[in-house]
Amino acid sequence: MSDGGALINLGELSKPATVLIEKVSDAVGGIAKPWQIKRVALAEAEADIIRAESKIQISELEQRALVRMVREEGQKQENIEGITAKAIPHLTPEATPENIEKDWLTHFFDRCRLVSDQEMQTLWSNVLAGQANNPGTFSKKTVDLIASLDRADAQLFTKFCSFAWMVNGLSALVLDENNDIFARAGINFSSLNHLDDIGLITFNNVTGFVRRGFSKYATVFYYGKPVTIEFPQDQNEMQLGKVLLTRAGSELASICGSSRSEEYFEYVLSEWLKQNYILSSPITAQSAKV
Repeated sequence: MSDGGALINLGELSKPATVLIEKVSDAVGGIAKPWQIKRVALAEAEADIIRAESKIQISELEQRALVRMVREEGQKQENIEGITAKAIPHLTPEATPENIEKDWLTHFFDRCRLVSDQEMQTLWSNVLAGQANNPGTFSKKTVDLIASLDRADAQLFTKFCSFAWMVNGLSALVLDENNDIFARAGINFSSLNHLDDIGLITFNNVTGFVRRGFSKYATVFYYGKPVTIEFPQDQNEMQLGKVLLTRAGSELASICGSSRSEEYFEYVLSEWLKQNYILSSPITAQSAKV
């Protein structure tokens, strides 16, 4: 635990960061505020006087309990400040943390104040920054789900999100879960079932999922890289594969820290060519004859 020094220096922060810290302080307790430290010190001194005047006798067991409580609360406060500090670099100049609901912030820190693992704190800080940048991005249900994840779950989902495309919304294209390209990333029948069990995806290995209603041409994106699809005559649907992201999965996918896979990108293009799609992009151009 830290030596009591402030984790966040208010004098060096942008306006969105300062507003976020003020919102967090109002919701769950002061962060890096000298007056807060003074208030606590005065309260402790007053308690000492009351104990002395009342001659309250505290047993050794009770003293140990008090020490444990103080240490636990100090660790919780350090976790809150650590998550907040990690969120600040991810705030955009247009962030509006003043629009975050106080109830949401209280709920958020109630779920993450026990998190001291640095990797998991990073995940929580990304959620906080995302909510500050665009209030309403993350629901309380998603916050609850994140609280149930351990580090292995988070790492697995990050790997899985390398397969996410923007296809009229975020879609993870797991076209064949038995293909080696997924196995090399640790994504298989068992891991997909696990992600389904914890509420991040819906996995249907029997029929899969289809998205319909496309026009003759559609532009989809893989990590910002556009691909324009010309569908065969009288066809306006796309096989999405065996997985759909849940709402919580879609919200978490945007901040989980995943990265693109060029090998997977080429794999999907080759599968679409087999379906007689005509493909083009600003960087590469492919047709069904390739």
